[in-house]
Amino acid sequence: MTRPESAVYDYDVVISGASLAGCAAAILLARRGVRVALLERRSDPEAYKQLCTHSVTANAYPVLDELGLVPALEKAGAVRNEARWYTRWGWIEPRAAPAGPELPYAYNIRRSVLDPLIRSHAAGTPGVELLLGRRVTGLVRDGGRTVGVRASTAQGEREIRARLVVGADGKDSAVAKCAEVPARVYENTRFGYLAHFRGLPLHGGIGQTWFLEPDMAYAFPNDDGVTVLAVLPDKKKLPAFREDLEGSFFAFVRALPEAPPIDSAERITKIIGTVNYPLHSRKPTAPGLALIGDAALTGDPLWGVGCGWALQSARWLAEAVAPAATGRGDLDRSLATYERRHQRRLRGHQYLGADFAKGRPFNPLERLMFSAAARDESVARHMHLFASRLIGPARFLNPAALAKAAAVNIRHRRAVADNP
Repeated sequence: MTRPESAVYDYDVVISGASLAGCAAAILLARRGVRVALLERRSDPEAYKQLCTHSVTANAYPVLDELGLVPALEKAGAVRNEARWYTRWGWIEPRAAPAGPELPYAYNIRRSVLDPLIRSHAAGTPGVELLLGRRVTGLVRDGGRTVGVRASTAQGEREIRARLVVGADGKDSAVAKCAEVPARVYENTRFGYLAHFRGLPLHGGIGQTWFLEPDMAYAFPNDDGVTVLAVLPDKKKLPAFREDLEGSFFAFVRALPEAPPIDSAERITKIIGTVNYPLHSRKPTAPGLALIGDAALTGDPLWGVGCGWALQSARWLAEAVAPAATGRGDLDRSLATYERRHQRRLRGHQYLGADFAKGRPFNPLERLMFSAAARDESVARHMHLFASRLIGPARFLNPAALAKAAAVNIRHRRAVADNP
């Protein structure tokens, strides 16, 4: 049962992690009358995540809009994330229908700009207290439920009590570990390295992704004329790749179809990356506790969905628990509502992502859809909706979509046969 209201709390909600998920949740909860303590282990308000695709998928645009960040992002030079994808059948290039609306979008923007922006926005929201330099070292428990956190500070450890504790502290979440929330781990058979370049023109001025089966690569234009370029080869290539990291990185990019002119560009950051990035899935709730962002679910970075899912999960949590977090409802029921929505919206995406992270070639359904999308604009638009996480796997692979793709490929084969 939810803890009785005779209890004394320092805040309604304490959130560990003041990055995208944590800041978004803090803002949206506070606007609904919730008193929020927003803890961040780093002391620098300008701190940011470096290992990221630096892209927010279109599914999160409504959250950015609700947060009031869209004008600030546009002013900061964020780039609307149009994209094209290379496959063995050619390029998939989604375009708006001639008489239809523009394609949904969000933004490519470096985390060095985005993180301080949203953190400042959270700190300026009435009802949010941003506490920098606070590392969660443990949880306060009472009768099997979480009722607060213990946090280290420069002055020593402090106990902070709240009706709800939220872990927004990433894939290695200290909150989840302290609560002993088990993680389901999926192996990722790719490794990845990225760097930022200036003066790197891209075809059409838009993002590029290469599906090389099993290797991957992407190049995303960002704010201030910077392009984020990443390579994600199969782990079998790792020993040779690491012998000469810079040489291997440049050689991989040069070999890409329609490769961006990397040799004439200026690299403005180090080449950074990870050789082991498994996918994690955790139950997003426990009594008195919720997980959002990467703490709940860590997707494969090649899809660039992490930022979008962080913002979405923050919104789902705020919508579900805000009244109960202030003592005006049953918190356990509200958390159950959040958990159902989180799993319904993301479980299918994560299942497909974990399967593709095995480094396998496209399966038959993927071959059908990707080949048709390279040959037909309407199928390409349908794929864009899925890549933007605006539709789920069931709708992406619904019978009508599969029939359409099959018809496109049949017409293509007939055209090739008629014109040998």
